[in-house]
Amino acid sequence: MNKRKVALIIFFASLAAFLLVYLLFLRGNKTESVVQEEPAPAENIIQAPPLVTQKIIISPGKTITDLLTAQGFSRARVLEIRESIKNIYDLARLPAGKELRLLRKEDQVVGLQLDLAPERYLDVDLTSSPVKAHLNYYPVEKKLVLVEGEIEDSLIAAVNRCGEQDMLALMLADIFGWDIDFYVDLRKGDRFKLLVEKKYVNGQFVSYSPIIAAYFINKGQFFEAFRFEYPQSNRFDYFDARGNSLRREFLKSPLRYGRITSRFSLSRLHPIRKIYRPHYGVDYAAPVGTPVQATAAGVVTYAGWNGGAGQMIKIRHNNAYETMYLHLRGFAPGIRVGARVQGGQVIGYVGSTGESTGPHLDYRILFHGRYVNPLSWKFQPAEPLSAEFRPEFVRRVQMIKWLMNHPLWVLNF
Repeated sequence: MNKRKVALIIFFASLAAFLLVYLLFLRGNKTESVVQEEPAPAENIIQAPPLVTQKIIISPGKTITDLLTAQGFSRARVLEIRESIKNIYDLARLPAGKELRLLRKEDQVVGLQLDLAPERYLDVDLTSSPVKAHLNYYPVEKKLVLVEGEIEDSLIAAVNRCGEQDMLALMLADIFGWDIDFYVDLRKGDRFKLLVEKKYVNGQFVSYSPIIAAYFINKGQFFEAFRFEYPQSNRFDYFDARGNSLRREFLKSPLRYGRITSRFSLSRLHPIRKIYRPHYGVDYAAPVGTPVQATAAGVVTYAGWNGGAGQMIKIRHNNAYETMYLHLRGFAPGIRVGARVQGGQVIGYVGSTGESTGPHLDYRILFHGRYVNPLSWKFQPAEPLSAEFRPEFVRRVQMIKWLMNHPLWVLNF
């Protein structure tokens, strides 16, 4: 056997011996570690008192004083709690139907939790002095989904057939409400496709994020919308693929859903007076209490009773436009003369006040003081997306179009 082979044998034998000693050393240390970390006998461990949660569903009309005094709190203590956390949340505004949780430890209430929204709750620490509170958010899981349907009767029914909620239909109507009047323009066979994130808390669906993109085919005409979020801002808007805004000067309807019962006419038989006279608006039949939205941004110039028009709101807009909303049941909070409103903002509620034969809204538009037909008047579009945002917008549109054209990929996202 030559010297090279002998050297190799000695080297590998030494290496094996070293590894064996090293492993035995590790094993010995591991055994010592286990012995050192052996838990103490169970009888020597002091268990912390368990935290017990008592759940209360808030009934309409109940106050925080009603609920807490029934659990043994004094009125003075309830007032102290309210005042201490008022800058975080005013407990005078209890949301009916939500859950209030009392956290108890050894028969003492040490905390309160109040659900404010599906994703958010108020957490109150009663052990600190003064009482402290902060807003917490439940972990939210988001799922990207592609929803596609066809109109048979109404948009809501079509969205429901896809297994989705009414709210998604209203969101879709808001996006295309500048171009499509969902009371008069909708046709059987119209189609839609939209990309949206659904939010889940503890495995339960709670809400939708704003729609990412949508297509709508109405009477053979193709409409598209892509959401763009402005950098370093919470604002977003919808544009077509070329960057043109979907907004117009005015929404096509002051109601999200309803039924037109009377149109603009220069000679119509008045249902109460039984004489022929002009009807300068469009009547939308809807249940009492249906929200009425301003069709454009402006300033309220009238909000009150106006004879046969009943409760009425009048708004002055840019470019010599005015709108009128007649026969209302009442006004939304903050609506008064001088108040500024935004397009799509709820300003009042459908009623049957004044000369009215049933619940409906009479909606009118004036241009330079002259009544115009709300259903046929052509409004100017808003400004397109500015040039500085175009490159980012184009990249987003390309990616979104790819997603919408590959539904199987989206469903497995």
